Amino acid sequence: MSQGSKPSRIEVLFRKSKPIAESKDKYPELAPGVVVENGIRVERDLPVKMRDGITIYTDVYRPDGANDLPAIVGWSPYGKRAGYAGMKIPGVPEGTVSPMAKFEGPDPAYWCRNGYAVVNPDARGAGNSEGDILFFSPAEGQDCHDLIEWVAAREWSNGKVGLSGNSWLAASQWYTAAEQPPHLAAIAPWEGFDDYYRDTHFCGGIPETGFLERVMEGLCGPGRVEDVLSMLHRYPLMNEYWQEKIAQVENIEVPAYVVASWTNGLHVRGTLDGFRRIASKDKWLRVHNTHEWPDYYDANLVQHLRRFFDRYLKGIQNGWERTERVHLSVLDPGGLDEVNRPEKEWPLQRTQYETLYLDGATGTLSQAPVNREFAARYPADENGQLSFVIRFAQDTELTGYMKLRLWVEADGSDDMDLFVVVQKLDEQGHFLPCYAAGHIHNGAPGWLRVSHREFDPERSTPAEPYLTHRREQLLQPKQIVPVDIGLWPMGMLWHPGQQLRVVVAGHSLLPPWEPRRYELRNRGHHIIHTGGKYDSHLLVPRIPRKGAEPVRHSP
Repeated sequence: MSQGSKPSRIEVLFRKSKPIAESKDKYPELAPGVVVENGIRVERDLPVKMRDGITIYTDVYRPDGANDLPAIVGWSPYGKRAGYAGMKIPGVPEGTVSPMAKFEGPDPAYWCRNGYAVVNPDARGAGNSEGDILFFSPAEGQDCHDLIEWVAAREWSNGKVGLSGNSWLAASQWYTAAEQPPHLAAIAPWEGFDDYYRDTHFCGGIPETGFLERVMEGLCGPGRVEDVLSMLHRYPLMNEYWQEKIAQVENIEVPAYVVASWTNGLHVRGTLDGFRRIASKDKWLRVHNTHEWPDYYDANLVQHLRRFFDRYLKGIQNGWERTERVHLSVLDPGGLDEVNRPEKEWPLQRTQYETLYLDGATGTLSQAPVNREFAARYPADENGQLSFVIRFAQDTELTGYMKLRLWVEADGSDDMDLFVVVQKLDEQGHFLPCYAAGHIHNGAPGWLRVSHREFDPERSTPAEPYLTHRREQLLQPKQIVPVDIGLWPMGMLWHPGQQLRVVVAGHSLLPPWEPRRYELRNRGHHIIHTGGKYDSHLLVPRIPRKGAEPVRHSP
């Protein structure tokens, strides 16, 4: 990457960005100037020089005539004025978000009324900003670092800057805060990954290109865009290029308010991983039960975020420190979700891990080991799958990390792409889905390309295998190998008579509204060995209930 840092021995590929004229006004032409709208002073297209001489452009919103203001930055390449005017946001009532809001960013109409400035930049290479568009690396963090220091030097600034936003605007916070800008005072990443390889395009080592292509096609600017798609094909294994895209969150020391959900197909693992690994002594986690957009713009939750920023950007002694460090939601499809349950830590210390053994002969799970060996198979195409179920006799909460151990064999191929999901069924065996912004969520997913089965024993735990992705271990004919598949964490409740189902397939199990295009190696049949010496099992995190009742309340 000619601007910023880049791996020293790997050439990074770029493609030409789409011109902004093709963006349908998502990236308007430069039009510097100042207007005042409803008491908000809007400064358009202010130039900001990066450390290597590149100029990016930003808009600044602030209360007209006010000084000594903290600022909130929403960093992304999506377009600093690509807001919500005329856009229907799934799960968000019309009129909730003003046209001033950047896509997935803080709404100036709210924050400026409450004594904040909002800074909406076009990241390097986006819109009219110079340079090439970069994807999640220290170079992006360094650019946002430089913008933060520019903001802190404005005559109206109180010298304290925060970061806010969801998805890209959340993920970029991990990379920025790791650079430790002197005037960064707090972050609020709302559902954003921290490992671009493991969380997005190589979940379990299986390459996914559909979502990436959509993102790249939507980015416009005067230069080039980092061609992650070509890099994905050229470098399918972990190397310096992908290693650089793992945020060094251990360097983050500023206060952090981190938000996750169980139902997001991109952000669950990375958000919770970031929360666990940051060095911040003052950090809070909330896991909600809806979807990132309705959650981020919910009026009560915006006020909750404001209490956090008031404490760390304005210095108001409002008692925020007494807030419980963790608030969890527990999904109860077919019932009433438990929302914002206060906890002291994540993962929960009272977790009791239990082993449920797969029986391929009966398609069941059991708490006792299965003695009889059995080889269950399915066609390794878009229709093939196996299911294993267990019925619970009492209320059963599973909240945390799950792992599926399988003994597998490929008949007709030297590799296997496995897709897994854990779901809730009713008493009659019907699927009970949960919903995100009105869309079905299929359950807690897991992925594995079997040739990527090698894991790091030092970073792995019994419930969380950490795959190295450093080499391929292809299968030999009739070779049977054990594999550990880490599922993305979840919190869910089963009532007496309801069932847990684990599905294993050779194709994506995500719902149709989460379009993915995986490049698969599946051919022939997949064989799952269970029983006897083949201890295929699901490790689950049971949480003692102690008579807890479903509740709904604000944090």
